[in-house]
Amino acid sequence: MSSVAIAFLPKPIILPVDGILPSVSLDPKMLTSLKYRQIRASIVEIGLIEPLAVTAVNRKSGQHLVLDGHLRLQVMKELGFSEVACLVATDDEAFTYNNHINRLSTVQEHLMIRRAIDRGIPVAKLAKGLCIDVSLIQKKSSLLDGICTEAIELLRERHFSTEVTPALRRMKPTRQVECVELMIAANSVTASYARSLLSATPPSMLVDGKRALRNHSLSLEQVARMEQEMSNLLGQYKIAEQSHGEDMLNLMLARGYIAKLLDNPRVMKYLQTHYAEMLEEFSRIVETTSIEG
Repeated sequence: MSSVAIAFLPKPIILPVDGILPSVSLDPKMLTSLKYRQIRASIVEIGLIEPLAVTAVNRKSGQHLVLDGHLRLQVMKELGFSEVACLVATDDEAFTYNNHINRLSTVQEHLMIRRAIDRGIPVAKLAKGLCIDVSLIQKKSSLLDGICTEAIELLRERHFSTEVTPALRRMKPTRQVECVELMIAANSVTASYARSLLSATPPSMLVDGKRALRNHSLSLEQVARMEQEMSNLLGQYKIAEQSHGEDMLNLMLARGYIAKLLDNPRVMKYLQTHYAEMLEEFSRIVETTSIEG
Protein backbone atom coordinates (compact mmCIF):
# COMPACT_ATOMS: atom_id res chain seq x y z
CA MET A 1 0.00 0.00 0.00
CA SER A 2 1.43 3.40 -0.94
CA SER A 3 2.05 5.89 1.84
CA VAL A 4 -0.07 9.01 2.17
CA ALA A 5 1.80 12.22 1.39
CA ILE A 6 1.91 14.79 4.17
CA ALA A 7 0.26 18.01 3.03
CA PHE A 8 2.04 20.27 5.57
CA LEU A 9 5.32 20.41 7.40
CA PRO A 10 4.86 18.58 10.73
CA LYS A 11 5.39 21.59 13.02
CA PRO A 12 4.29 25.24 12.79
CA ILE A 13 7.00 27.78 12.09
CA ILE A 14 7.14 31.45 13.06
CA LEU A 15 7.00 33.82 10.10
CA PRO A 16 7.08 37.62 9.94
CA VAL A 17 3.61 39.06 9.33
CA ASP A 18 5.00 41.29 6.58
CA GLY A 19 6.25 38.21 4.74
CA ILE A 20 2.73 36.78 4.28
CA LEU A 21 0.42 37.88 1.48
CA PRO A 22 -3.34 37.24 1.23
CA SER A 23 -4.44 35.05 -1.68
CA VAL A 24 -7.86 36.74 -1.89
CA SER A 25 -9.18 40.23 -1.24
CA LEU A 26 -11.19 40.57 1.95
CA ASP A 27 -14.69 41.98 1.68
CA PRO A 28 -14.75 45.16 3.82
CA LYS A 29 -18.03 43.93 5.34
CA MET A 30 -16.14 41.00 6.89
CA LEU A 31 -14.15 43.41 9.05
CA THR A 32 -17.34 44.46 10.85
CA SER A 33 -18.85 40.97 11.06
CA LEU A 34 -19.50 38.97 14.23
CA LYS A 35 -17.01 36.34 13.10
CA TYR A 36 -14.24 38.95 12.79
CA ARG A 37 -15.07 40.38 16.24
CA GLN A 38 -14.97 36.87 17.73
CA ILE A 39 -11.57 36.13 16.20
CA ARG A 40 -10.21 39.48 17.37
CA ALA A 41 -11.53 39.04 20.91
CA SER A 42 -10.13 35.50 21.05
CA ILE A 43 -6.64 36.59 19.97
CA VAL A 44 -6.66 39.53 22.40
CA GLU A 45 -7.73 37.36 25.36
CA ILE A 46 -6.13 34.00 24.66
CA GLY A 47 -3.73 34.46 21.75
CA LEU A 48 -3.64 32.68 18.41
CA ILE A 49 -5.08 29.16 18.82
CA GLU A 50 -5.00 27.88 15.24
CA PRO A 51 -1.91 28.63 13.11
CA LEU A 52 -2.34 30.12 9.64
CA ALA A 53 -1.99 27.77 6.68
CA VAL A 54 0.38 29.17 4.04
CA THR A 55 2.11 28.07 0.85
CA ALA A 56 5.81 27.33 0.67
CA VAL A 57 7.94 30.44 0.21
CA ASN A 58 8.06 32.00 -3.24
CA ARG A 59 11.75 32.02 -4.11
CA LYS A 60 11.48 35.19 -6.17
CA SER A 61 9.54 37.35 -3.72
CA GLY A 62 10.55 35.57 -0.51
CA GLN A 63 6.93 35.65 0.65
CA HIS A 64 4.20 33.13 1.48
CA LEU A 65 0.54 33.11 0.36
CA VAL A 66 -2.27 32.51 2.86
CA LEU A 67 -4.28 29.35 2.21
CA ASP A 68 -6.44 29.62 5.33
CA GLY A 69 -6.55 32.35 7.96
CA HIS A 70 -7.11 35.65 6.14
CA LEU A 71 -9.16 37.09 9.01
CA ARG A 72 -6.62 35.95 11.60
CA LEU A 73 -3.85 37.58 9.58
CA GLN A 74 -5.82 40.82 9.34
CA VAL A 75 -6.39 40.81 13.10
CA MET A 76 -2.70 40.15 13.77
CA LYS A 77 -1.78 43.13 11.57
CA GLU A 78 -4.40 45.34 13.22
CA LEU A 79 -3.11 44.43 16.70
CA GLY A 80 0.49 45.14 15.70
CA PHE A 81 1.89 41.60 15.81
CA SER A 82 5.19 41.25 13.99
CA GLU A 83 5.26 37.43 13.85
CA VAL A 84 2.69 34.65 13.52
CA ALA A 85 2.70 30.83 13.76
CA CYS A 86 2.06 29.12 10.40
CA LEU A 87 1.68 25.65 8.94
CA VAL A 88 3.53 25.54 5.62
CA ALA A 89 2.00 23.46 2.83
CA THR A 90 4.29 21.06 0.99
CA ASP A 91 2.42 21.69 -2.27
CA ASP A 92 0.40 24.57 -3.74
CA GLU A 93 -3.28 24.16 -2.86
CA ALA A 94 -4.14 27.84 -2.90
CA PHE A 95 -7.22 27.36 -5.04
CA THR A 96 -8.68 24.27 -3.40
CA TYR A 97 -7.51 24.27 0.22
CA ASN A 98 -10.60 25.93 1.68
CA ASN A 99 -12.80 23.27 0.08
CA HIS A 100 -11.06 20.59 2.15
CA ILE A 101 -11.08 22.27 5.56
CA ASN A 102 -13.08 20.57 8.30
CA ARG A 103 -14.22 23.32 10.63
CA LEU A 104 -14.59 22.56 14.33
CA SER A 105 -17.64 20.40 14.94
CA THR A 106 -19.84 21.03 17.98
CA VAL A 107 -18.25 18.09 19.84
CA GLN A 108 -14.73 19.28 19.00
CA GLU A 109 -15.60 22.77 20.18
CA HIS A 110 -16.88 21.28 23.45
CA LEU A 111 -13.61 19.37 23.93
CA MET A 112 -11.57 22.51 23.22
CA ILE A 113 -13.56 24.50 25.79
CA ARG A 114 -13.29 21.70 28.37
CA ARG A 115 -9.53 21.55 27.81
CA ALA A 116 -9.20 25.31 28.29
CA ILE A 117 -11.25 25.21 31.51
CA ASP A 118 -9.22 22.24 32.81
CA ARG A 119 -6.07 24.28 32.22
CA GLY A 120 -7.40 26.97 34.50
CA ILE A 121 -8.71 29.57 32.05
CA PRO A 122 -11.70 31.29 33.74
CA VAL A 123 -15.08 30.82 32.08
CA ALA A 124 -15.58 34.59 31.93
CA LYS A 125 -12.28 35.05 30.08
CA LEU A 126 -13.18 32.26 27.64
CA ALA A 127 -16.57 33.85 26.98
CA LYS A 128 -14.93 37.20 26.33
CA GLY A 129 -12.32 35.59 24.09
CA LEU A 130 -14.94 33.81 22.01
CA CYS A 131 -17.25 36.83 22.08
CA ILE A 132 -20.20 34.84 23.45
CA ASP A 133 -22.28 34.84 26.62
CA VAL A 134 -20.98 33.08 29.75
CA SER A 135 -24.15 30.97 29.93
CA LEU A 136 -23.45 29.62 26.43
CA ILE A 137 -19.90 28.70 27.43
CA GLN A 138 -21.35 26.77 30.37
CA LYS A 139 -23.78 24.95 28.06
CA LYS A 140 -20.99 24.12 25.63
CA SER A 141 -18.71 22.88 28.42
CA SER A 142 -21.37 20.49 29.77
CA LEU A 143 -22.66 19.55 26.31
CA LEU A 144 -21.92 15.81 26.55
CA ASP A 145 -22.78 15.21 30.21
CA GLY A 146 -25.06 12.18 30.35
CA ILE A 147 -24.58 11.29 26.68
CA CYS A 148 -23.38 7.76 25.92
CA THR A 149 -20.15 7.08 24.01
CA GLU A 150 -21.91 5.59 20.97
CA ALA A 151 -24.13 8.67 20.53
CA ILE A 152 -21.12 10.98 20.92
CA GLU A 153 -19.27 9.10 18.17
CA LEU A 154 -22.25 9.52 15.84
CA LEU A 155 -22.35 13.25 16.56
CA ARG A 156 -18.58 13.82 16.50
CA GLU A 157 -18.38 15.47 13.07
CA ARG A 158 -21.77 17.20 13.21
CA HIS A 159 -22.80 20.79 13.88
CA PHE A 160 -25.81 21.12 16.16
CA SER A 161 -27.40 23.33 18.81
CA THR A 162 -26.53 22.97 22.48
CA GLU A 163 -30.27 22.39 23.02
CA VAL A 164 -30.09 18.97 21.34
CA THR A 165 -28.28 17.12 24.11
CA PRO A 166 -30.58 18.15 27.03
CA ALA A 167 -33.34 16.19 25.29
CA LEU A 168 -31.04 13.24 24.63
CA ARG A 169 -29.72 13.00 28.18
CA ARG A 170 -33.24 12.33 29.46
CA MET A 171 -33.17 9.07 27.47
CA LYS A 172 -31.42 5.81 28.21
CA PRO A 173 -28.26 5.08 26.14
CA THR A 174 -29.90 2.72 23.63
CA ARG A 175 -32.65 5.26 22.95
CA GLN A 176 -30.06 8.05 22.62
CA VAL A 177 -28.33 6.10 19.85
CA GLU A 178 -31.65 5.35 18.12
CA CYS A 179 -32.66 9.02 18.12
CA VAL A 180 -29.27 10.28 16.92
CA GLU A 181 -29.38 7.75 14.06
CA LEU A 182 -32.86 8.95 13.12
CA MET A 183 -31.80 12.62 13.17
CA ILE A 184 -28.73 11.89 11.04
CA ALA A 185 -30.78 9.81 8.59
CA ALA A 186 -33.19 12.73 8.24
CA ASN A 187 -30.25 15.18 8.03
CA SER A 188 -31.92 17.16 10.81
CA VAL A 189 -29.87 17.20 14.01
CA THR A 190 -31.97 19.94 15.58
CA ALA A 191 -33.36 20.77 19.00
CA SER A 192 -36.98 20.65 17.80
CA TYR A 193 -36.50 17.19 16.29
CA ALA A 194 -34.73 15.95 19.43
CA ARG A 195 -37.61 17.21 21.59
CA SER A 196 -40.14 15.55 19.27
CA LEU A 197 -38.27 12.26 19.62
CA LEU A 198 -38.22 12.74 23.37
CA SER A 199 -41.98 13.23 23.39
CA ALA A 200 -42.39 9.99 21.42
CA THR A 201 -40.11 8.01 23.74
CA PRO A 202 -41.84 5.41 25.95
CA PRO A 203 -41.35 5.89 29.72
CA SER A 204 -39.39 2.63 29.86
CA MET A 205 -36.69 4.24 27.65
CA LEU A 206 -36.37 7.38 29.81
CA VAL A 207 -33.78 7.77 32.56
CA ASP A 208 -36.33 8.73 35.21
CA GLY A 209 -39.02 6.39 33.90
CA LYS A 210 -41.51 9.22 33.54
CA ARG A 211 -43.18 10.28 30.33
CA ALA A 212 -41.62 13.41 28.86
CA LEU A 213 -43.68 16.58 29.03
CA ARG A 214 -45.60 17.02 25.84
CA ASN A 215 -47.69 19.60 24.13
CA HIS A 216 -51.14 19.50 25.76
CA SER A 217 -52.72 19.73 22.30
CA LEU A 218 -51.61 16.13 21.69
CA SER A 219 -53.86 13.38 22.97
CA LEU A 220 -52.61 10.09 24.40
CA GLU A 221 -53.75 8.41 21.19
CA GLN A 222 -51.70 10.84 19.07
CA VAL A 223 -48.62 10.32 21.24
CA ALA A 224 -49.02 6.54 20.95
CA ARG A 225 -49.30 6.85 17.16
CA MET A 226 -46.17 9.02 17.10
CA GLU A 227 -44.27 6.40 19.10
CA GLN A 228 -45.36 3.69 16.64
CA GLU A 229 -44.35 5.78 13.63
CA MET A 230 -40.95 6.53 15.15
CA SER A 231 -40.44 2.83 15.85
CA ASN A 232 -41.38 1.93 12.26
CA LEU A 233 -39.06 4.64 10.89
CA LEU A 234 -36.16 3.31 12.96
CA GLY A 235 -36.84 -0.21 11.69
CA GLN A 236 -36.82 1.01 8.08
CA TYR A 237 -33.60 2.92 8.72
CA LYS A 238 -31.91 -0.22 10.10
CA ILE A 239 -32.99 -2.26 7.09
CA ALA A 240 -31.72 0.42 4.68
CA GLU A 241 -28.43 0.65 6.59
CA GLN A 242 -27.87 -3.12 6.37
CA SER A 243 -28.51 -3.26 2.61
CA HIS A 244 -26.75 0.01 1.73
CA GLY A 245 -23.35 -1.53 0.95
CA GLU A 246 -24.79 -4.25 -1.29
CA ASP A 247 -27.06 -1.76 -3.06
CA MET A 248 -24.12 0.55 -3.78
CA LEU A 249 -22.07 -2.34 -5.18
CA ASN A 250 -24.92 -3.39 -7.46
CA LEU A 251 -25.35 0.17 -8.69
CA MET A 252 -21.65 0.49 -9.45
CA LEU A 253 -21.65 -2.83 -11.34
CA ALA A 254 -24.72 -1.78 -13.32
CA ARG A 255 -23.09 1.55 -14.18
CA GLY A 256 -19.96 -0.25 -15.36
CA TYR A 257 -22.00 -2.65 -17.52
CA ILE A 258 -23.90 0.23 -19.15
CA ALA A 259 -20.62 2.05 -19.82
CA LYS A 260 -19.27 -1.02 -21.64
CA LEU A 261 -22.45 -1.26 -23.70
CA LEU A 262 -22.13 2.35 -24.81
CA ASP A 263 -18.52 1.74 -25.81
CA ASN A 264 -19.79 -0.73 -28.42
CA PRO A 265 -20.40 1.16 -31.73
CA ARG A 266 -23.07 -1.32 -32.88
CA VAL A 267 -25.02 -0.98 -29.63
CA MET A 268 -24.73 2.82 -29.79
CA LYS A 269 -26.02 2.90 -33.35
CA TYR A 270 -28.95 0.61 -32.51
CA LEU A 271 -29.94 2.70 -29.46
CA GLN A 272 -29.66 5.94 -31.43
CA THR A 273 -31.95 4.53 -34.11
CA HIS A 274 -34.58 2.79 -32.00
CA TYR A 275 -34.30 3.97 -28.38
CA ALA A 276 -33.00 7.55 -28.31
CA GLU A 277 -34.65 8.33 -24.97
CA MET A 278 -33.16 5.25 -23.35
CA LEU A 279 -29.73 6.16 -24.73
CA GLU A 280 -30.05 9.61 -23.15
CA GLU A 281 -30.81 8.04 -19.75
CA PHE A 282 -27.94 5.57 -20.10
CA SER A 283 -25.58 8.44 -20.91
CA ARG A 284 -26.66 10.29 -17.78
CA ILE A 285 -25.97 7.21 -15.67
CA VAL A 286 -22.48 6.78 -17.12
CA GLU A 287 -21.68 10.47 -16.64
CA THR A 288 -22.59 10.25 -12.95
CA THR A 289 -19.32 10.66 -11.05
CA SER A 290 -20.70 9.73 -7.63
CA ILE A 291 -23.51 7.34 -6.83
CA GLU A 292 -23.73 8.93 -3.37
CA GLY A 293 -24.47 12.36 -4.89
